[in-house]
Amino acid sequence: MAGQLYICATPIGNLEDITLRVLRILKEVDLIAAEDTRNTIKLLNHFSIKTPMTSYHEYNKVEKARYLVEQMESGVTVALVTDAGTPGISDPGEELVRQCYEAGIALTSLPGPVACVTALTVSGLSTRRFCFEAFLPADKKERREILKELEHETRTMVIYEAPHRLLRTLKELYEVLGNRKLSICKELTKAFEQVFQTSLYEAVSRFETETPRGEQVLVIEGKDRTEIKKEEEKNWKKLSLKEHMDYYQGQGIEKKEAMRMVAKDRGISKREVYQGLL
Repeated sequence: MAGQLYICATPIGNLEDITLRVLRILKEVDLIAAEDTRNTIKLLNHFSIKTPMTSYHEYNKVEKARYLVEQMESGVTVALVTDAGTPGISDPGEELVRQCYEAGIALTSLPGPVACVTALTVSGLSTRRFCFEAFLPADKKERREILKELEHETRTMVIYEAPHRLLRTLKELYEVLGNRKLSICKELTKAFEQVFQTSLYEAVSRFETETPRGEQVLVIEGKDRTEIKKEEEKNWKKLSLKEHMDYYQGQGIEKKEAMRMVAKDRGISKREVYQGLL
């Protein structure tokens, strides 16, 4: 009989945030796959859990996932935990989940803490729509591409950052996004938790003279939709009406629909488009 994978969310700071269900599963499974066993043992010792552990991290995720799948195929039940928060969110857990699906292994996720949502709820910024970027890429080219994509993002953005890279990231965000509203969340749920609302410009000024400490979550306001519309209208008006029509008709769009789209782009009526073309 095949085993099963339990994706277990663990506290991001305060140990009281662990759920009763996660505690039960950690005690009942045959094996715990932990991102860092040295970190997880502190959690297990606190709750008197004696279940054996094995390491599962970024540098062994493919091979170790194969091993864990083989174990589950032979009937072993496995709990996956990360250093803090929910496995699979900005950590190697997604690889094990993928291999479990390929092998037909049953799996379930036990909900609990996740830093990006915790930060979003205390940020004071819009929570209806948001995008999560985790840590920005270390590769310079890929990093520039991601930042360029974020330039026109209208949703609230959530980014993780380590203290020693915080100032660099804030400077890059200010250069690309301009002076957006920002909430910086530090050491969430821990004894020295701090959340403060600021702007990218003010944050850069602050950390040029102050050394940041602790893991940081940045929650940044999205670009104003009205501002985007004004920019688009400005760009469209650089084209003549004929060039604008040719742009859509060149895509196979019928003349009547193209006129409607041109009118919408430029913020004018279809009659004005028709008269202008005449």
